[in-house]
Amino acid sequence: MMDFQENIEILIRARYPILYIKTHEEARVFRGVKEVAHRVNKKVFEWSITQGLSVSSQTPPTGKPKALPRTKDPLDALHQVCEQVEPAIFLFYDFHPFLTRPHSEVIRKLKEIAQYLKSSYRTLILVSPVLELPVELEKETTVLDFPLPDQSVLDGLLEEISDQLENTEGISLELTPTTRAQLVEAARGLTLNEAENVFAKIIVKNRQLKAADVGQIVEEKRQLVRKSGLLEFFPSTESMETIGGLKSLKDWLQKRGLAFGQEAAAFGLRPPKGVLLLGVQGCGKSLCAKAISRTWKLPLLRFDLGRMFGSYVGDSEANTRKAIELAESIAPTVLWVDEIDKAFSGITDSTGSDSGTSARVLSTFLTWLAEKTSPVFVVATANNIAKLPPELLRKGRLDEIFFVDLPNENELIEIIEIQLRKHSRTPDQFEIPRLARMAVDFSGAEIEEAINSALYDAYSRTEDLNTEHIANAISQTVPLARTMDDQIKHLRSWAKSRARFAG
Repeated sequence: MMDFQENIEILIRARYPILYIKTHEEARVFRGVKEVAHRVNKKVFEWSITQGLSVSSQTPPTGKPKALPRTKDPLDALHQVCEQVEPAIFLFYDFHPFLTRPHSEVIRKLKEIAQYLKSSYRTLILVSPVLELPVELEKETTVLDFPLPDQSVLDGLLEEISDQLENTEGISLELTPTTRAQLVEAARGLTLNEAENVFAKIIVKNRQLKAADVGQIVEEKRQLVRKSGLLEFFPSTESMETIGGLKSLKDWLQKRGLAFGQEAAAFGLRPPKGVLLLGVQGCGKSLCAKAISRTWKLPLLRFDLGRMFGSYVGDSEANTRKAIELAESIAPTVLWVDEIDKAFSGITDSTGSDSGTSARVLSTFLTWLAEKTSPVFVVATANNIAKLPPELLRKGRLDEIFFVDLPNENELIEIIEIQLRKHSRTPDQFEIPRLARMAVDFSGAEIEEAINSALYDAYSRTEDLNTEHIANAISQTVPLARTMDDQIKHLRSWAKSRARFAG
């Protein structure tokens, strides 16, 4: 926030005529501009379509002094900007509807005002949740993104709530330093108003506020994702204990999971960028993405690149940027890009087939991967290396590439035990080593399906599930690995010198 205020002050002192702040947080913008105005000794005026133009009060945007006559009309309000003699900052809220083609007079007036304000001590600031900027004003306007509340602002909000409710009977606030850090970390990505609302909702509902309430804050973030339509919020139903094998990958993830939060940053660690899971179908790659989210207690977003492609030129890249901005706004989070190889298959030929749209979307995504500093952990999964763009495999995009192979016999034993427990069966009652030997070349998904099939057979015979039911189901299954033997050998050969083995 201080960096933003300093930037605003510099632009105002440099006599930039029109600033455009893209944000939903009018109140926070008002407070920041008010502080800047005090330092540069300027008045602050506010305008809205309902109130007109008036000198600001201390609390936006209601309870203001009487507006100047006939200033609800945008053209009249802009005329008053020129008429005011004193040094001033003008905040115009939700002005974006008047920056479209039907309002050509308003656009022209703004262009004329920009030239006039350059030689004055006045600045016009447009505040809107969307960016609507006509080409006529591109050279006259400076666009700024207003930062969401950082950890210090959210911590201050918790402090304020704690002070207000300190002596309230029947309310328990267990705000130890650790609890505060967890609540603040979970609330990152919400606006200040959203954070205040969700804290209040938890207190009203539970009469308390503690670390266990982090899940309810994550639920608030689910609403943001649902409203966007670009990303899909996945429930974190799996854990690392429900995944058999993959010990090397699990150890690597366990260390990276410690790198989120203030202590890690103070130690000098940056948030991990992400991982590419490449390998045989059905061996747990997607399951890992879900398990990472639950283990790290972070929201899981599914980034479906197919949703990014729009009908009009530029829509696809714009959708990709919006999805990335949304993921960053609710960070820290896990962003799951499933089957990325299919999304960008044939990318080298896309220039001829789709006017280069796929290549531009890929470029937008890869540039973000290389440059991002926000705590968004990307989990990309792929089955076919031949369809992967080579730019994705370059070091620096992601932290590591893991090859997820078919499980060996010991891993098969672990997977069978996990699947039996999932179906409320005791593994000790089954000949699991025998079943594992029969299931050589089976993937985890094929083991799961064999046990499901065995359950149907046992139920139809009114018998309880036993080893023979599962053995019979395994014997009737031809694993994918036997029909794709050449492809799997090629995958293993490629991975030996280019990836780490997950098992």
